[in-house]
Amino acid sequence: MSVVEQYARVHVLTDADPLLEDRGAVPVVLRYDPETDPRFVRVGLSGPVAREWTVERDLLEQGLRAPAGSGAIRVWPCGRVQAVVEFHTGHGVSVVEFEMKTLARFLRRTHAAAAEPVPH
Repeated sequence: MSVVEQYARVHVLTDADPLLEDRGAVPVVLRYDPETDPRFVRVGLSGPVAREWTVERDLLEQGLRAPAGSGAIRVWPCGRVQAVVEFHTGHGVSVVEFEMKTLARFLRRTHAAAAEPVPH
């Protein structure tokens, strides 16, 4: 099984860190490692205010079709093109807006990686 990484750009709206707010598109890395954590993906913001969140893969998939989640992470479609992921922490709320096709492509790749046979 192989690690899946995908680079993308997202818009971040947040009250958690004024350095992130209204910066336009920022780089993000989506990462899935089926050997380490087969149920979760990592969302990592790079740059001067690096952040990393861990999200259930199933939650991301559900949130592409309809609002999903409760508590610390919520995901929902925003029109036909965008998907929103909302992260709640002790420091505030970060709202990250993705292109839906970027998340869908990444999730398809994670399923392909998880289905790969284990080498002997």
